[in-house]
Amino acid sequence: MQFRQQALDKLRSPEDLELPARLARPQGWLVLSVTLVVMAAASVWAVTGSVVTTVGAPAVLTHGQGSYVLQSPVTGQVTRVLAEEGDRLDAGAPVLEVRAAEGRTLVRAVEAGRVGALAVNVGAVLQTGADVAAVEKVTDEHSPLYATVYVPAGKASEIRVGDPVDLTVQTAPASRYGVLRGRVTSVERRAQSARRIASFLGDAQLAARLTEDGAPVAVTVTPVRSSSTRSGYRWSTEDGPPFRLDSMTQATASVRVADQHPVDWLLP
Repeated sequence: MQFRQQALDKLRSPEDLELPARLARPQGWLVLSVTLVVMAAASVWAVTGSVVTTVGAPAVLTHGQGSYVLQSPVTGQVTRVLAEEGDRLDAGAPVLEVRAAEGRTLVRAVEAGRVGALAVNVGAVLQTGADVAAVEKVTDEHSPLYATVYVPAGKASEIRVGDPVDLTVQTAPASRYGVLRGRVTSVERRAQSARRIASFLGDAQLAARLTEDGAPVAVTVTPVRSSSTRSGYRWSTEDGPPFRLDSMTQATASVRVADQHPVDWLLP
């Protein structure tokens, strides 16, 4: 009964309206302000920000026009080798002399270019159609280099023209010279067979390695030029390697892909 009487007395008494109402303590206002700022920043980032991921894949530096495999037009024995690896040849220039049943025959370059590799020596016996040399289609030693990156087909759709690329070049250790800077300039949407890659690179063994896990998609990367380095290209270090890069040099590419729609996974 005592508690009931106290409750009735409280109900009959007027409210004490003269006491100030405390809405929140200063610490509470601080926490609320910080929360609102963080939420606003998160909302802006969700709409305009991006999440950067990387796609790694093997790459080969070339002059962009590709290569071709020179084949013997006759069956016979090689009597002379008239070109060396690295030589630049005009179209129709002699590469080999072969003694065939019809007499001595010269095997000539089909197109102008640079001899990348010779597959035969003096004394070798050739069959018609045998590979004798890989010739890169380039006549000017100052032609710019490009990197052809062979990206797994399942990841190629993530890459866009303009994406930045870091190239770890096989002949220039990254721990010493850094990485070569570049940007994506084209993306093929069809996967390439080993035969097509071998036709472009002039190297069937390399093409077989590049297609071990399936047919990849070719992504062309243009290295960023620089007049202040010996190589003629920009590196993550100030100077890069103290030498020029050769075509058919292998590398590993890391393409920085930006997902421009993080709001897709922020919203329920």
